[in-house]
Amino acid sequence: MIDIIGYILIIIGILFDIFGCIGLVRFPDVYNRLQASTKCVTLGTFLLLIGVALVCGWSALSMKAIICAVFILITSPTAAHAIAKGAYASGVELWENSVVDKYAEEIDHH
Repeated sequence: MIDIIGYILIIIGILFDIFGCIGLVRFPDVYNRLQASTKCVTLGTFLLLIGVALVCGWSALSMKAIICAVFILITSPTAAHAIAKGAYASGVELWENSVVDKYAEEIDHH
């Protein structure tokens, strides 16, 4: 039963990773691409690694998968935020149809 759950998590993780890659190619600007790739790939890779840990049982491989999953869960959103801040600070423009610019609002209030 655990193996079936593990395989289901692996399949769902792969699907999320594929959707993140499609968003990376399809979205119009760096900020939208960053959002798609970070959210989908973080969740997808996390689910994939947890699925691998479940399928492998209690072993060194499953412990490594869990450690990697926690590492990705912490570092991926942090890196995406740093990249977005750096892109905005260096003057990368938003897509012309963007509705909200929270960074500009934050700068205007200071």
